[in-house]
Amino acid sequence: MHPDWLVPDWAAAGVGAVMTTRRGGFSAPPFDSMNLRGGLGDDAQAVERNQALFAGSIGAAPVYLNQVHGAAVVRVGAADARPDVLRHEADASVCTEPGVACAVQVADCLPVLFAAPGGVAAAHAGWRGLAAGVLEAALRALCDAARCEPVQVQAWLGPCIGPRRFEVGADVLRAFGAPENASDTARFRPGAAPGKWLANLPQLARDRLHAQGVRAISGGGWCTVEEASRFFSFRRDRVTGRMVAAVWRR
Repeated sequence: MHPDWLVPDWAAAGVGAVMTTRRGGFSAPPFDSMNLRGGLGDDAQAVERNQALFAGSIGAAPVYLNQVHGAAVVRVGAADARPDVLRHEADASVCTEPGVACAVQVADCLPVLFAAPGGVAAAHAGWRGLAAGVLEAALRALCDAARCEPVQVQAWLGPCIGPRRFEVGADVLRAFGAPENASDTARFRPGAAPGKWLANLPQLARDRLHAQGVRAISGGGWCTVEEASRFFSFRRDRVTGRMVAAVWRR
């Protein structure tokens, strides 16, 4: 596993988890170098080599999703683990089988990994999916599959666009039920331009997880936009690669 990749700082017995950075792969600029998603303009062979490297590094079979910024959750298993086929249109997955990794691809949206006794889950949480309830849906599906309670679940928030860079309009405030005259600096604060705000995506995710009974929440301290040498960022670069956050039962 590449030393620059991120490993959640949780104590989840029998669970492996990691998030890649842009380092350690085979892709050429502007996808340099660990781009894990095809169809973006990168060389297909380089993507295949990166995906094979990633799977070999974690010792599990990743299941990738056709992500659509929604709240659908799918339960996956060994039959779904083919990197060249996106079997499911969803933004979160749950698994109870050992050796199969729930995986999400990101380049500014928030990846959230879950570990529970008997199961794992991963969610792709941009602001649309977050407002639509993707974290709540993933948590419910995990608790159903693993037969556990939310208080037994650990959650890790990976790198995403940070609160100094995520400029949004009034539509985003409305989606989260925040008034446009709000000055709640923990979640939204006025931006530089009229009618613009800066949103704190990790804090919005923490709020929703806490409301569902999750108490063990870590991570969320990186900004993909500000750390150009380490993270892909669609908002910063437009043409760029995708990182992967994955979690699996050993």
